[in-house]
Amino acid sequence: MIIENTTAFTEFLLAGLSDISELQVLLFVLFFGIYVLTLLANLTIILITWLSPNLHTPMYFFLGNFSFLEICYVSSTVPKMLSTLLAEHKTITYVGCLTQMYWFLLLGGTECYMLAAMAYDRYNAICRPLLYSVVLSRRTCLQLIFGSWIIGAVNASIHTALTFTLPFCANKINHFFCDIPPLLKLACVQTWANEVTVFLISGSVIVGSFILTIISYGKILSAILNIRLSSGKKKTFSTCASHFVVVMIFYGSGIFMYFRPKSSYSMDQDRLIAVMYTIIAPLLNPFIYTFRNSDVKAALSRLVDQIIITQKL
Repeated sequence: MIIENTTAFTEFLLAGLSDISELQVLLFVLFFGIYVLTLLANLTIILITWLSPNLHTPMYFFLGNFSFLEICYVSSTVPKMLSTLLAEHKTITYVGCLTQMYWFLLLGGTECYMLAAMAYDRYNAICRPLLYSVVLSRRTCLQLIFGSWIIGAVNASIHTALTFTLPFCANKINHFFCDIPPLLKLACVQTWANEVTVFLISGSVIVGSFILTIISYGKILSAILNIRLSSGKKKTFSTCASHFVVVMIFYGSGIFMYFRPKSSYSMDQDRLIAVMYTIIAPLLNPFIYTFRNSDVKAALSRLVDQIIITQKL
C-alpha cells in the first residue's frame, strides 16, 4: 500500500522473521523457548547476586545490572516478533513502532558501554588487583552504569527523532521489528543526512565502546601471557576468550548492520544478522559471563539447598 504522507496511516506492516508460512509455528516454538530461557537465566543471576553477600563485589554488581539490561533488551523486540509469527495481520502501530525503536536503540547503546565497563572491571581485577577496590568503588560503578544509560538515551533520542520526521511512501517494514535501516528504505525523500548521522553517532557509540573494550582485553591478554603458572594462565585465558567471543558477536553484527549505505541493505540477510545481536547474544551472555564462574555455581547451589530445606520445613 502506497502512502502519501505520514499522517495518512496509523500502523506499519511487519514482514516478520520468515516469509514461509509453514515455518511460523516452528519458529515460534524455537524462539519462545530461547526467550523464556534467556529471561530465567538473567533473573537467576539477579537473584543470586542480590541474595549472596559474598557476591556483593563490583564484578557481580555489573553482572546483575547487565542481566537486568538484557531482560529489557530482549523484551523490546522478541515478544512482538513472537506475536507476528502467529498473527494473520502482522501490524504494529505508528506509536508502537516509534516506541520499539527508541527502547531498542536505548538498550543497545547502553549495552555497548556496559560491556566496556565490564571489560574495564576485569582489567582492573587482573592487571591491578591491589588497587581494584579503590579504583572500582561503589560510586565509580554507579557512575559507569549511569553513564552507559545516558549515552544510550541520547543515541536513541537522536536516531528516533530523525527517522520518524521522514515522510514514508510505504508502510510495509521488511523486518521483524522497527529498526533504522528498514525504515529508511520506506522514506519518500533522500536519507543521506540520516545515514551520515547513523554513521557518526552510532560510530561513536558502537566503535567507541568497542575500542575501549578491546583495549581492556588487550591489556588483560598481555597480563595473562606473563602468568607463570600454566593452570592459572589457561583458566584466565579461557574465561576472557569466551567473553571476547560474545563481544565479537554483539559488536560484529551491530557494525555490519549499521555501517553500510542504504543501497547495500539486504533485508533477508539483515534479518538473520539481527537475530544474532537481538536474540542469540542475550541468550549466550548469562552462560558465558556468569554460570561458568565457580563463585556463582557455589552461590546457586546454596540457594537451591536453602529452597529445598525451606520446602521440607
